[in-house]
Amino acid sequence: MASATRSLTRTVSPLPPNIETGANDAGLSAFMSVRPRLFGIAYRMLGSAADAEDIVQDVWLRWQSINRNVVVNPAAYLATAVTRLCINAATSARARRETYVGPWLPEPVDTSADAQLGPERDQTLKLAILVLLEKLPPTERAAYVLREAFDYPYGQIAEILRIEEANARQLVTRARKHVSEGRRTSADSAEQRKLLAAFLEAARKGDMAALEGLFAEDVVSVADGGGLVRAARFPVCGRERVAKFIAAVSHFWKGLTVEWVEANGQAAVLILRDGSVVALATVDVSEKGIDQILWIMRPSKLNAVSRTGRSTSDDSPSESSVS
Repeated sequence: MASATRSLTRTVSPLPPNIETGANDAGLSAFMSVRPRLFGIAYRMLGSAADAEDIVQDVWLRWQSINRNVVVNPAAYLATAVTRLCINAATSARARRETYVGPWLPEPVDTSADAQLGPERDQTLKLAILVLLEKLPPTERAAYVLREAFDYPYGQIAEILRIEEANARQLVTRARKHVSEGRRTSADSAEQRKLLAAFLEAARKGDMAALEGLFAEDVVSVADGGGLVRAARFPVCGRERVAKFIAAVSHFWKGLTVEWVEANGQAAVLILRDGSVVALATVDVSEKGIDQILWIMRPSKLNAVSRTGRSTSDDSPSESSVS
């Protein structure tokens, strides 16, 4: 990671322009003005709020340690630092996730206030998109995030990634193709919420016919328990198979309550037992119906969406189960 900061030469200058808003704030004002964007880039790159916070904190420490008087454009410098550190982190994470127990899903975040993800509210925040981005090479993912979520010009993307502008365009084009091939056009938010509510009702009743009526033919149910809670180790695929499975585990809902939240820009529900969050569930919806059912159950991934006063279990085995 050290090389990432040393190589930011294109965003600095030997000239010492006065870029600070205050003489004695140690770079705080310049950093805080772009912090939401830095977190937004890191979260979209890594799919983890905790990891994104670590990256932003690392950049802050580096920002304090450099000679800020030679930085021409603090926002560009900081975005470059975050992106390059994220590429390194994503490369390492990719190797670690090869041994992840069961399917990996992103850590959801509460976007009802959108206090940290930056002013951009776009498709790249959706869990289904983050799952697709996870499959891309880290540099391609970075190019896509910078362009699609934050509208960086190709020239600046090329500078951040240390490639030619033509190559930056190619990376974005390839990423767009992979994302578009991986999912259908999403339904609007009202339809998504409506189908999620209908799904919850049918799932609680174990109503297989109702479930089948809500699903696209190739629907997939994916549960991330990380090996710490009982959850399906493999995705369940196909309208009939998913409906049978959901109906068969209708006992899961006994003693549970749900609370509606907005996670990653779309409706979701927190599933609680005795006031503690045990899962988050949401659906991805197209004109064909529910395409994906996503269950996030690993305790450490629920912290960013747990409401004030709610608790989550730590990362230790529990008895919750679902597919």
